[in-house]
Order: sequence, then structure tokens, then C-alpha cells
Amino acid sequence: MALLVHLKTVSELRGRGDRIAKVTFRGQSFYSRVLENCEDVADFDETFRWPVASDIDKNEMLEVQIFNYSKVFSNKLVGTFRMVLQKVVEDNHVEVTDTLMDDNNAIIKTSLCVEIRYQATDGTVGSWDDGDFLGDESLPEEEKDSQETDGLLPSSRPSSRPPGEKSFRRAGRSVFSAMKLGKSRSHKEEPQRQDEPAVLEMEDLDHLAIRLGEGLDPDSVSLASVTALTTNVSNKRSKPDIKMEPSSGRPMDYQVSITVIEARQLVGLNMDPVVCVEVGDDKKYTSMKESTNCPYYNEYFVFDFHVSPDVMFDKIIKISVIHSKNLLRSGTLVGSFKMDVGTVYSQPEHQFHHKWAILSDPDDISAGLKGYVKCDVAVVGKGDNIKTPHKANETEEDDIEGNLLLPEGVPAERQWARFYVKIYRAEGLPRMNTSLMANVKKAFIGENKDLVDPYVQVFFAGQKGKTSVQKSSYEPLWNEQVVFTDLFPPLCKRMKVQIRDSDKVNDVAIGTHFIDLRKISNDGDKGFLPTLGPAWVNMYGSTRNYTLLDEHQDLNEGQGEGVSFRARLMLGLAVEILDTSNPELNSSTEVQVEQATPVSESCTGKMEEFFLFGAFLEASMIDRKNGDKPVTFEVTIGNYGNEVDGLSRPQRPRPRKEPGDEEEVDLIQNSSDDEGDDSGDLASVSSTSPMRPQITDRNYFHLPYLERKPCIYIKSWWPDQRRRLYNANIMDHIADKLEEGLNDVQEMIKTEKSYPERRLRGVLEELSCGCHRFLSLADKDQGHSYRTKLDRERLKSCMRELESMGQQAKSLRAQVKRHTVRDKMRLCQNFLQKLRFLADEPQHSIPDVFIWMMNNNKRIAYARVPSKDLLFSIVEEELGKDCAKVKTLFLKLPGKRGFGSAGWTVQAKLELYLWLGLSKQRKDFLCGLPCGFEEVKAAQGLGLHSFPPISLVYTKKQTFQLRAHMYQARSLFAADSSGLSDPFARVFFINQSQCTEVLNETLCPTWDQMLVFDNLELYGEAHELRDDPPIIVIEIYDQDAMGKADFMGRTFAKPLVKMADEAYSPPRFPPQLEYYQIYRGNATAGDLLAAFELLQIGPSGKADLPPINGPVDVDRGPIMPVPVGIRPVLSKYRVEVLFWGLRDLKRVNLAQVDRPRVDIECAGKGVQSSLIHNYKKNPNFNTLVKWFEVDLPENELLHPPLNIRVVDCRAFGRYTLVGSHAVSSLRRFIYRPPDRSAPNWNTTGEVVVSMEPEVPVKKLETMVKLDATSDAVIKVDVAEDEKEKKKKKKKGTSEELEEEEPDESMLDWWSKYFSSIDTMKEQLRQQEASGIDLEEKEEMDNAEGSKGPMKGKEKARAAKEEKKKKTQNLGPSQGPETSEKKKPKIDELKVYPKELESEFNNFEDWLHTFNLLRGKTGDDEDGSTEEERIVGRFKGSLCVYKVPLPEDMAREAGYDPTYGMFQGIPSNDPINVLVRVYVVRATDLHPADINGKADPYIAIRLGKTDIRDKENYISKQLNPVFGKSFDIEASFPMESMLTVAVYDWDLVGTDDLIGETKIDLENRFYSKHRATCGIAQTYSLHGYNIWRDPMKPSQILTRLCKEGKVDGPHFGPPGRVKVANRVFTGPSEIEDENGQKKPTEEHVALSALRHWEDIPRVGCRLVPEHVETRPLLNPDKPGIEQGRLELWVDMFPMDMPAPGTPLDISPRKPKKYELRVIVWNTDEVVLEDDDFFTGEKSSDIFVRGWLKGQQEDKQDTDVHYHSLTGEGNFNWRYLFPFDYLAAEEKIVISKKESMFSWDETEYKIPARLTLQIWDADHFSADDFLGAIELDLNRFPRGAKTAKQCTMEMATGEVDVPLVSIFKQKRVKGWWPLLARDENDEFELTGKVEAELHLLTAEEAEKNPVGLARNEPDPLEKPNRPDTSFIWFLNPLKSARYFLWHTYRWLLLKLLLLLLPLLLLALFLYSLPGYLAKKILGA
Repeated sequence: MALLVHLKTVSELRGRGDRIAKVTFRGQSFYSRVLENCEDVADFDETFRWPVASDIDKNEMLEVQIFNYSKVFSNKLVGTFRMVLQKVVEDNHVEVTDTLMDDNNAIIKTSLCVEIRYQATDGTVGSWDDGDFLGDESLPEEEKDSQETDGLLPSSRPSSRPPGEKSFRRAGRSVFSAMKLGKSRSHKEEPQRQDEPAVLEMEDLDHLAIRLGEGLDPDSVSLASVTALTTNVSNKRSKPDIKMEPSSGRPMDYQVSITVIEARQLVGLNMDPVVCVEVGDDKKYTSMKESTNCPYYNEYFVFDFHVSPDVMFDKIIKISVIHSKNLLRSGTLVGSFKMDVGTVYSQPEHQFHHKWAILSDPDDISAGLKGYVKCDVAVVGKGDNIKTPHKANETEEDDIEGNLLLPEGVPAERQWARFYVKIYRAEGLPRMNTSLMANVKKAFIGENKDLVDPYVQVFFAGQKGKTSVQKSSYEPLWNEQVVFTDLFPPLCKRMKVQIRDSDKVNDVAIGTHFIDLRKISNDGDKGFLPTLGPAWVNMYGSTRNYTLLDEHQDLNEGQGEGVSFRARLMLGLAVEILDTSNPELNSSTEVQVEQATPVSESCTGKMEEFFLFGAFLEASMIDRKNGDKPVTFEVTIGNYGNEVDGLSRPQRPRPRKEPGDEEEVDLIQNSSDDEGDDSGDLASVSSTSPMRPQITDRNYFHLPYLERKPCIYIKSWWPDQRRRLYNANIMDHIADKLEEGLNDVQEMIKTEKSYPERRLRGVLEELSCGCHRFLSLADKDQGHSYRTKLDRERLKSCMRELESMGQQAKSLRAQVKRHTVRDKMRLCQNFLQKLRFLADEPQHSIPDVFIWMMNNNKRIAYARVPSKDLLFSIVEEELGKDCAKVKTLFLKLPGKRGFGSAGWTVQAKLELYLWLGLSKQRKDFLCGLPCGFEEVKAAQGLGLHSFPPISLVYTKKQTFQLRAHMYQARSLFAADSSGLSDPFARVFFINQSQCTEVLNETLCPTWDQMLVFDNLELYGEAHELRDDPPIIVIEIYDQDAMGKADFMGRTFAKPLVKMADEAYSPPRFPPQLEYYQIYRGNATAGDLLAAFELLQIGPSGKADLPPINGPVDVDRGPIMPVPVGIRPVLSKYRVEVLFWGLRDLKRVNLAQVDRPRVDIECAGKGVQSSLIHNYKKNPNFNTLVKWFEVDLPENELLHPPLNIRVVDCRAFGRYTLVGSHAVSSLRRFIYRPPDRSAPNWNTTGEVVVSMEPEVPVKKLETMVKLDATSDAVIKVDVAEDEKEKKKKKKKGTSEELEEEEPDESMLDWWSKYFSSIDTMKEQLRQQEASGIDLEEKEEMDNAEGSKGPMKGKEKARAAKEEKKKKTQNLGPSQGPETSEKKKPKIDELKVYPKELESEFNNFEDWLHTFNLLRGKTGDDEDGSTEEERIVGRFKGSLCVYKVPLPEDMAREAGYDPTYGMFQGIPSNDPINVLVRVYVVRATDLHPADINGKADPYIAIRLGKTDIRDKENYISKQLNPVFGKSFDIEASFPMESMLTVAVYDWDLVGTDDLIGETKIDLENRFYSKHRATCGIAQTYSLHGYNIWRDPMKPSQILTRLCKEGKVDGPHFGPPGRVKVANRVFTGPSEIEDENGQKKPTEEHVALSALRHWEDIPRVGCRLVPEHVETRPLLNPDKPGIEQGRLELWVDMFPMDMPAPGTPLDISPRKPKKYELRVIVWNTDEVVLEDDDFFTGEKSSDIFVRGWLKGQQEDKQDTDVHYHSLTGEGNFNWRYLFPFDYLAAEEKIVISKKESMFSWDETEYKIPARLTLQIWDADHFSADDFLGAIELDLNRFPRGAKTAKQCTMEMATGEVDVPLVSIFKQKRVKGWWPLLARDENDEFELTGKVEAELHLLTAEEAEKNPVGLARNEPDPLEKPNRPDTSFIWFLNPLKSARYFLWHTYRWLLLKLLLLLLPLLLLALFLYSLPGYLAKKILGA
């Protein structure tokens, strides 16, 4: 089946140019060759062929696009022709001439003529004549060959085709000439087999021809491609992977921080809960809270780890609540919650904030939930910055259900489930014991045992279970299942399955496999529960040879990439959701191990014989350490091919042919494995023969294979589960194409190429085609019986996902516009991640292929290739991406040896061809090799023609010359201690290498050198080499005087190839310089700008090559520069440098820097600053501006970096380098003249910005319309609905909450601060809600920011401002206009949740700071940070512009030529400044003491001043409020770096640094944003908002106008001011402290300042009054935040009037209150006791009360004994004195934490009153009956009578008015008391009548009362019934009340009965005496 399209001509084209056509069908595109210089008719005359696997549908489309070809820019589309293939399908042959459509679907004149033929499945073919197929039979064979593959790349050689000859476009093999369609084979193929039928099906044509060339898609070739290999032009080579180092196993720093805030609804009576937080094996406990079910902790825990990411993310975080734990007993578990660290890390911002964890009891799964714990959990890796939501007073009541600690999409109600992990059997286990022991055993006992005792251990969610041990077995059989019980869906993502070897000493892991539950389940509505297998999984780890101490043991534990196959394990997994109501259910979650039902051997698939073939085409770059002994390469798949390590492979029987199988054997492959003699069967050859390496250069060797290339082949047997791999391959193909496309789009955006959106549309088009293709291919029913449930479900879900992805891609494609490219790119990145995730197959089939380099039988280095990449299929999309291709492999060291610099050196570079497939499909295994070879077979007798070759001998070879044009490199790695390098580049091609010259002391070398490699011999056909040249490896080294050169990075490139018969002319030649990304390990290490061309040396020798006619540099010796056509075009630029000063220079070689100088160098030219004569006295330069002229490339992207170096001039003319900085991109310093047409440049007309006087009712909304031509006065008014809203709001809330106008005297700075924080939170909320599109903002910035360093940022700012105004209009904000919701009119400041610098672009508006670096870049890519290399900072700026500047620039008013572009900069003479630092508070400090707390205090350093506020440390607090200000006098520039640190106070030993933050005051001081003293929101002369700046607003305004040369300010009639053409209005009067009004201009001046950014030309945002939040960092833990500090800094120059006294921001002192609670009565209390005598129910009631957090101060009433009705009378008073902070609504307690504490610790806790009822017992513990907790700020109002008092009042189910005791002062009523019953339901256990009375301490003193019923103001004794007393203290009373009262009749009856009995007894007693007397006759 195939579709053939013959494109004949395109006519009526416009203009003259190069044309190219692109023909697309089913997402597969071909390109025609480029027709150069054609005019109105383009005569393409080319045929394209698509093999098709499934029938063509009538609705499918064919698309032909014609482009104007451009070598440099992207091709321009002329028009498109689309055709539905209905007619083609019906008639099989159609010829069409039609017009094209342009971009907008309009018809254009251009028309095209095309002929289409379709060969359908049934063999019907459009009528073709022979000539069509085979071209002209008379052509000689070679000619025809070249003609077939001719059009591989756009410009093919027209010369080789006779005129009128049809070219047949095909990538890959020339199938037609090879096959002759059933005529005998041509001589080049392998000899025809005797029994081979000469029939050839169309299918076979397809599967030979499937390597369809991608061709050079002009849309997809990135010009400056990322590695120049993003586009894989080739069809015979696959892309090498440039990142060398294994990243997975490397340990990193992590910090897990958990705040336990509180717990609620804990199940249990009167408990003393403790929360235990466990991460991995570390446990930490909170303090114990006594007798409460809702304890409040607010404790912060930090766990630090240094492990690899895999290990980290599998650690379990467990939060459990334990009841009554103390030193002696471990307490009882109430409930626990667990999740893995990975789940937290994958959350946005890597954290959960204020979420409720649901506790469940692992021992009783039927019990339901056990309570909630509210916590914050965050996981920080190095370099992650976490945005913690602002820690303000969080009072809002939490909605627990809506804020559960669960990831998105996990249901709140999780169910219990059983996870069954079924372990069936394993095979291929390695030896785990020395053979010595085995031999001893064999000698003694005579038995030969397998040397391994395996068992399987499974880890999941913090639990582990293990199977039994199978003694001495390489192929153990278990058939056991390990059962876990956990909540579903589990919050632990991975299950770890490990085969271990049982050993007497210690068990070791043999191999580890991780099951990712996300990959084996789907949580969608059509999803499925986790399921797996039964399937084999492969385990990889260390090499198989057994050593006692395996250095790679970590690999077997699953850390890092395995370097060898270890074993395969057959396992299955199933999940069943439990019905917890079932009584038979075993309710424990212990892990169980049971027998599992065995499965049949064949359930994993039919055993098939697979064949792996490999040919080594080149082995070079062998590390010189391995160069002395012969080298051999070994290839293994599973255990097959592994000859070294003893156990060769499981002796698996060859699959027997079942009867009836014979027919299935494909006819063609009849003799593929000669069934006849099994002994003559393919013996595998898995390693190459040893060969001695030869020297390439000083570092590397190569193996001289020359024309004889060794081969290997291996037969192996595996279950046939190819379908899995095929589906994964299809998805991988789609993903690769997508990734490649996205890289291109990114590159286009980065290099500002035109039309990135077009390319993105193309990418999306490809994506949707690929997805549809997947749907048609994936569902082929192959081997249904061997499909597991997971296979079926995954296929369904993949098909659903890809279908929806295809549709989304289609709809996205329509939405891609110029400005949305970035957004859409993000969505595409999500597609890409999704595809990669789906393509990862959880059920393995064929193990990966390992290639080992062996040296002397020792394993040196390896490469690992996934088997799916090598798997053959006849359908193109299913083919592995490296199958039948030449792959460049870089071998690396195994395990930990590959970390760090050892992993960066290449151990060997292989060019390796690999093919893996079923043995029966073997006949094409050589099809992808470069042509022109003969096979050499192992001489095993004749007739074995199907045997694979053991080597290939190439008969064809071509000679080439390579020219490497090495222009320059930038941003290289610093390899010397000076912070610079002496770089040179070494270029490797095949087995030659050459070096550029060494350039000393630079990180940005411009080599400008051409390296010529002569006489390169390449094997294979010429035309193939043209498309598939080998890759070039470029390594950059640092030359050292001593020792060998240090490696600095590596990159790859593909040369542009010119064949001998091609012209060296555009568009392909000369090649363009491109940037290649240099990698060092996984880290990028700079870019290389170079071009490479490979020129074939024809028969006439080198004479034909383009001449090398560069000017040979006389100075540089025999070095050839890059020739003229290739080097960039230069123009003259001027670089102006502003030299301001040097800061913080560290010592150099122990000597201080005294006389530094700065040298600036760019492209060989440069300038030196003036010398600083005494750095200590004044580190500023006295000459500010200097310039130099330099030739720079026209293309800004090619601009060389600019180097800044600081040298110290010592005596006798010596210089020492202090440090250097390379500005890698000059773009931000290029001056672009401002756009004077912009509206904010327009200075005609007036724009009025009005600020009405503040009327309390009015809510102003400024809408500033900057239309410069009209006199727009802005009308400001409140929208009507706003007022309505307010009214409603007032009515809606309960009257108690309505706040009265705050009294001025009550307000202080903190009121302002808290009010501002509320505003900030509100804004953040709205930002999230309205989703302000930061992306757009960023784009605007980018568009504007490029205007130049000084000017032209106004627009961006104005835009930002507009945004800000929008937000302001949304909600309460800082405008002076907006009134706040609750708190009427409190002036606010701006709270920045980050540093001030980040808001104002680092204050680099004109003064930039360049860090000077010195010392080597850290080797450990994540270990040493740049911080440690900084040796100082250079302050200055640059301005770059083309030389003749436009005239008008220089003629501006007041232009001072000495300052050039830097007009209006202040003088840099030393200046004295008063610095005032206000430190508000710190949050989330890292604990510094063992008890998990810290005792923080502030330390401030500035120059020589060092203030340590040690006396005022705050005990045991991680969120201390400092509230202090510090004044320091400093003189800039000597003292400009302010350090604010927080230290931990220690009683003994030195204090530890918790963290510090550094602030550059100088940049702030000189910034145009005026960061010296923030501009307040309103101007007032007194009160909490007093104006802080010594200059009034009008003075500031006047000064700004003068400095900016702006006309103004003109204060007009009162309440108006005019600046330039803007008019500001505002209030014109002010009140002084006595309430007198007087006129003032300050309000309007202030409104002008607050809108300074609207002023034309000079406007910029001024810093408002603010508080900034700065992260604290600790140099010992780089990159991980140690807490945050809120502060602000004011600066006042000393030569100005002195500022007033500092603001008082000292922390609010808590107010002393006394709460008096009178417990009057109780009612309906449950009766607990049975009466001792009567068995009646009764209770001995007493009431206990305390104020939350003060359990030790609990107070009890007396006992009301023997209440029979549940009524109790008390009349008892409690007194609770407490300190209360009204602003935070918290009670403040100070108490010693334990008897050993040095000082008291302050706690802040919510104000909650707890009342409990108890039943008193004398001989046992009292029984708890019920409780209620009242939050004093909002608790339900008590009921008037006991009847009206219901349980719902407390549970919040009915709407009860809430009251606050702080407003009501006195409340009386009935409240319900609750407890939980056995089912954890609340029940009412009593009611209490109480009265609450709140007084301030002063009032309480004036009006004292007694505790209990004591004086003064005693309460009367309660009137209790007579029954209320204690029976054993009053026995008579008891008799009277209990016995007589109840049983008097019974007692009387008993008495009457007793009398006769007594008489009888007396009678009996005296009878014997009398009888005796009588008898004896006394």
C-alpha cells in the first residue's frame, strides 16, 4: 500500500527566487529540492511516496505548500494547496491543476499541477508504466542509484540527472533499484537465497522503505540550533545525548519544615495529646497539652537531609497524635496520617500551607476518622525559593473540609484498601557468594549448589513485608503475596520491590524495582485501580561478578543508574477497596504474607527468539588510562552475551514448535535459523576481538578499525510483548517531534527570528496528526491472550489521552497568535510531559542492552541503551528511534565513579549500529548501515548464508577535508584560581584531533581560527555521507603550566558536507556561524560560536576545493583566521563606560587591595579606569565616564562578551588580578533612542489627575486616561452599587461586629501595619482570583526593556501601574481613596512579601553592580555557589551604540559632553548619611537549639559599626516580634553594605548565626526611585502617621523637578499643582494637633509624588512607605532560606536638616484583664454512678474551668454530691487574670518551659475558655462527663433557659448569634456540654448556667471579688437537696436519707421477723446448760 504524488510544475509565481515545495500526508512531510533562481514557473518534476499501513480514508487530506526558500531566515510561504483524497481513493489515479491559497485562505494566481496515484491493499493500482517506476532502464546502475537518493537534501545536484528524467524522492535505501520489483536481485545485495520466492509483497516494500527521510524541514531547522543537533536531518544516525553525568544518584541538600498549628476533634475523653512528627527515621515531638481535645501548639520543626532525590522523595512524612505520653510510657496512638515527601514536593511551591491532615487509626480500619491536625508542610531543595504566604494574624475560622492536607484531585473521604503484591518467580539471579566456598562444598558434599538464597522484600508507605527465603536457587519460585492495607488513593507514590540475598551476616540487595502507582492506575472518571501484571520486571544494578565489598552496592538499592542486568522478577499487583462495615473484616493494617495462586509460565507472553545485531563502526576517544592494553567491547541483553561473569544465562529450552505452527513461518524467512542442526545453530558472538588502541593525541586513543568493522550478534529468548514497546515508541516519536519543535520555537523567540508562531502552529499540526496516527496504530489486536489487565486499561487511557490531546492541539493551533506564543508554549510543554509520562511502560519486557568496554578482562566503562529504542517493526512509527541507525555512544564510568569530574571525561566514543527484532524478521538487519560493504562470515561450513557477519569490510571509501571555523566562545567555566581560564579547544573527528591556540586569562576567548583536517577517510557511499556525516566532538580545556589540561566542557556538531561535484555557492555555502551549547556534566558551561564544513576531495585532488585565502596573521604565526564569507560582518560601535567605584574587595594572596584599577575589554579593544589611590579612604573613581570604539558584529546575537577586570597596582609596576566579570550579553546596555511618539512623551496640552478631598462616604476610583491632546479632568466618584454593597454589608453582619470609628489616640503604628497586611492578603487573593496575567506583563517588559539602560522604561512602568490601579479598584488597597472593609480609614503602608530590590529592579536604574569573581568554579555542580567566589563588586554602567549617533540626541538642553550618555548623574564624592533600620519581626526562623526553638536577637553591621542587641533576646521563639529601630551613622561609599543578622543567644558558648540578609544601601540612596525614605500615603503632622522625612512633599517635588529638568511645580489655586503637562489636585487644608485647620500645598504635592511615574520623560515609581520581607540566609546552608525578616531602612543625608525622632514600633504590650466566671447551676448532667446501697443512678458533679493554655491554673467548684436528676447547684466564682493582645486576638503567657529552663518563654495562644463537668470519685480517678470550649472573641450567645439550650449551639449547626466578651463585657446564659460516644458522634452530656464578666486590671482592682464564695462580694451558698453529702463521712445521715427513706417497711418487717428468731436462738443457746444441770441433778 502506498500513496505516490508526482509534483510537476508550479506556475505564475511572482518575482524571482529560490523555491522549495513541502508535501504532507498523515503528518509526514517531504521536501522537494530547492529550485534556484527560478522566475514565474518552477518545474519541480519530483515524485514522493508514502508507504501506508492502513487504508486511506476518503476524508484524509493531502497538502502541498510552496515556499520561497531562504538560507538565513525561515522560508516564506507562497501558498498552499489542499486536496481531499476521496477521488483518489475511488479512481486510484487523479491529475489536478489548481490555484493555491495564501495564509488567509484567499485564492492567489499561482497554480500547480500534480498527479496522484494510490495502490490500495487489495492490489489495485493505478495504471503505471514500467518507466515510471524504474526510471530509464538504460541508465547504468550507479547512475540510477545516485538518481534515486538524489533529492535527500534540498539542493541536490541537477547535473547528475539527464533532463526530463523523473527523480524519485526517497530517504534511506534505494529500494526500487535494489528490488527490481521481483526481477533478480542486484549484485550489491546479499546473494539470493535458493528457496526464496521471487514474489515481493507491497508490505515488504514498505518495511524496507520505512525509513522515510524527514528531509530538511525549513520550518524545523533551527538556525542557531541548541546543540546544532536538535534537528535530526539524518536517517541513518541518531542523536547523541550531550549530557554525560548521571544526575539521579547524586546527593543534594533538602530541608523539610513542618509547623504543627493545632488539632481539632480528637477522638477520646479528656486526653493529653502530643503530636509526633516523623520524616524518614527522624522523630520530633510537640509539647503535651493537658485534658483537651483541641490542643493548640504552633510549633515548628525542621529536618535536614543530604541524600539523593530518589531516596528523599520516597521518605514518608508521618504525623501522629499520641495520648498521654511521658518519660515512662510511650502513650497510646490516637491516629496518624502519612504521605511521602515526593507528594509534597510536587505541590505548587513545594508546600501545603495551613491544611488539615485527617487522622486515622492504623490498627482499627473500621473506626473512621480520629481527628484533624492543622499543619504547614514544606520541602525545599537547594535553590528552590518558597513563597510562604504572609504570616499575619490568622484569625479566620477554618473551614476544615475545604482545606484538607491532600493533593488536588484526591477525594476527602479516602477508603481503606488492600494492596496485594504477588511475587511469583525470579530468574537470572547473579552469584552472591564466592566460588571458593562453593568448591569447598562440592569437594565435601559433592553437590553443586546455586550460590544465592533469595527472598523478596516490598516497601510501601512506611511498612515492609517479605516473602520466604528460597535456598540456593538462581531461579526461585515463590508464589506468595504480600498484602498491605492503606487508605486509597495512597499518598505514597512508589512501591519498592527488592530481591535480597539472605546471608548469615547481613542481607544485601540483589536488585530493586520501583512501582510507580501513578503509572499503573488512572484516577479519571473512566480510570482504573492500580493493577500490574503478572509481568516480568527487569532489575539492574552493579556488575554481576561477586566481590565481597561491592563498591556499587547503592545501584542495587535502586540509587543511580544500574550498570548491568541483575535479575528479572515476575510479579503482579492488585488493589481491592475494603468495605469497612463488614464485621468479618480483619481490621488491622499489619503487613501479611500469604500464598498466591500460581500462574502459568506462558501468561506473560509467548517465548520468542530475538536477534540482536551490532556493528562497531568506530571506537575513538578512549581515555589514555585504558590505552596500554588491548580493548574489547562486550554487548549484553539480559544475561545473554555476558561471558565474563560466570553464570552465562538461564538454560531456557528453545521453544518447541507446537504442531500447526509450521505454516505460520513466513515464507521468505524460511531458512532464517537453520532448523536442521541445532549444533550449527547461531552461536552468539557478543564481544569484539581484542585490539590495541593507537594514539590520537595526548589525552585520547582510538582503535584502528579502518575498513574492517567488527560485528556482534546475540540470540535471546523473551516473552513476546512487543506491542507494549511499540505503543511506547509511537508516543516517544510524537514526543520527540514535539520536543524538537518546541526547542526550535524557543530558539526562534530567543534569537528573535520572525514568525515563531508559524512554527508553533506547524508543531501543533504535527502533534495532532501524530495523535490520530497513534489511535489508528495502537489498537491492533496482537496477542490478546497475553495482554494483562493493565495493558488493556493503559491502552484505553492512552487512546483517550492522545485523542483529547490531538483535539486540544488542533484547537490550540487556531489560537496561536503573535503575542500568545509563550502561553501556548507552556501548554505544549505540558503535553510533552504528559506524553513522556504515558510512554514510560511499567511492565517491562525485553531488558536493556549494555555495551561494556573491557580492558584486560576488567570492566571499565559502559553505555546503556533501552531495548525499545532498538526494536524493529515494519510500521515506521513503531520502530525504535535507534533501530538500524548508527548511534554515537559515549561510555561512562559506572556508579559513583561517574560523579563529578571523573564523569565528565569521555571513556570512549563509539559509533555503533544496532538492530533488535524477532529472529524471523531478521532479513533486513543490515538495511540501515552505510552502504558499500561486504560481509565476512564465520567460516562454519557452506550453506549458512543466513548467518550474520562477524565483520564488515568496506570497499568504498571517500576522502574528505574538514574545516573547523572556531570563532569564539563565551561564559566558559573558570578553571584557574584567578577566576579565569586559559582556554583552548580540541576538535575530534573520526580518529584525528587538532587544537586551537591557547588564549590566556579569559573566559570569552575569540580564537578566530580555522583548523583544517586533511585526508579524512570515511567509509560508505558518497551520497550517504552527504546526509549523514559523523559528528564532530569539540572539547574545551584549560591549559595549565604544570600538569595536564583541565576539562572545561564539551559540545557536538554536525558538519555541512559538500560533495566533489557540488558548487561551493549559496544557499548552502559558505556555512553560517552557529552557537553550540557547551556542557560540563549535566550543567551548561558556556557557548561556542563556530561553523564546520566537510569537503569531499574529488579525483582531481585538492585543487577543486575552495581556496584557503584568509590573511595569514603574521603576528600569530601559522594560524589561519576564519575566512571572510563565514566571519561576521562588523560595524563600528562606541562603548561608554561609567566608572563609579569598587566595593567589598577581599584580600588577594593575603595582601589587602590598595590601589585598584578596572580594565574593560571587548573584542580586543578596551579602556582603563583612573587609578583609585587609596581604596580604604575612598573606593570611588574620580573620572566617571570613559569610552572606546570597537568593531562589533551587526548581528546583536553574535556580540562578543565584555570583560571587566580589576587589577591591583603594586609597587615596581607589578599588577595582581583581583577578580573579573564577563558581561555575556551586551544587549541590555545597547542604547536605543526613545520613541518620542509615545503618549507619555507628549508634552502638549494638560492632563489633570485629580484627588478629591477625602469624604468618608466616597470611595474614589482613579481612572487616569493619559490622552495628551485633550484637557481631561478625571471625574472621580463611587459607583452606586458600591454604596449598596456597603449598606447590605452593614445590615448583614451581626450588630456586635460592627466597629465604631477608631479613636485616633487608640491607633498606633501596629494598627497601620496589621491593616496593611490585611490589604496585602486581600490583594493576593484577588490576584489569584482575577489571574492577572504576569506573562503579558513580562512580555511588555521585554518589549520595553530593550529600549536602553536609561530611558524608555516608563511605558512598561505605566503599564504596570495601570495594572496596579486595576487591582486597587478591585478591592481595599493602598490608595488614599479606598476605605477598608472593616477598619474605616486607617492610613496604610505597603507590605512587600519580598525584598524591595526585586520590586524595583535591584535599584539598577542607572548604576549597575557587577560581581567580581575569582577562584575556580565549583566542581560539584550543585555544591559551591557563585557566592563563595565573589571577591568584590564593581559599580558602574555601560552604554553601547553605533557610532554616528542621531543628531538630536546630543543637542538636548544642558547636555554635558564629559558625561556622554550618562547625563544627570550625581557626584560620587563621599557623603555622610544617617541610616535608620527598623526591624519589625522575624518569621519561621530555623531552630537553633536542641529543643527545636531559638532565642533570637538582632545584630546589625555597617562598615565599622557593629550593633548586637544581645540583652534584648527573645526567649524560645521562632516568630519573634522585635519592633526596634537602630540609628547608625555611615559614610558612603566606604560603608554601604548593611548586614542585618539574627543570632541565637546561648547561655554558654558562642551565639549561633541563624541567618542574615545584606542590603546594598548605596544603590538605594542614589536610585531615581528615591528609596531613602518611603513616601507615605497621606501627609499628617501628628499621630501615628506622622510624616517621617525631614523634607516636606513640596520640597521633594521641587527638587525632583529641578534634577529632572522638568517644568514645575506650579502650585495653582489651592488644591492644584502642575508639573510638566500633568495637573494634580487634592485637599488643600490640614489639621494640626489642636484640630486647627490651615491651608497647605503638601497634599497636592504628595499626590504628584505618588503619581510621579506619569510625568513625561523623567517619571518613575517612587518607593512608598513600606515594610519589606527579606529571606535570611546562612552561608553554611547555601540556597536554603532560614526564615524571613520584616524591616525597612530610612536614610537621611547629614548635610540636610536632621530628621525627627524615630517612629515607635515597639511591640504592643498586652493589656491586663480579669475574667470572672460564675458557675450557677448545671442541668441534665448524665448520671454515671450506681448507688452503693440502692443501685440508683446518680452523679457527684463538679465543674472545672480554665483559660486555654493555663491548665495548671485550672479551678474546680465544690462537689454537688449525689445528684439524682442531673441538676447541680454551685454559685461558684472562678477568677482568671490574663494578658491579652487585642490586635492579634491572642492571650500572652510567660512561663518557664521546664524546671531546667533559664528564663521564661512567651507563648501566644487563642483566648478560649474551657468548662468541663466531672463526676467525682473517691477511690478511683474522676470521670470526665462533657465539655465546651468558648472562644472569647466569638462564641454562641447563651440560651435564656435550660430548655432552650441545645447541642446544636455548640456544634454550629444552627445559626446562633456570636458574641465577643471583649465588646459585651458581661454575658450570662446556658451552654451545652458535649462528649463523644462510642461511635465518635457528639452527644449532649449536660448543660451549665454561667456568667462571664470581663474587666480590665484597673477596674478589677477598684472592684475586687472573692474566689469561690469568699469575701469580698461573696456568693450565697447553693440551696442543695438534703441528699447531697458524702455517705462514708456522714453514716447516720446516709442511714436516714437512703435506707430509712426507701426501705422503712422492709426494715420493720425484718425487725418483727428477727425478734422470734432471737428468742429461738437464745433458747437453743441455753438449752444444753440446763439439760446438763438437770441430768447431773445440780
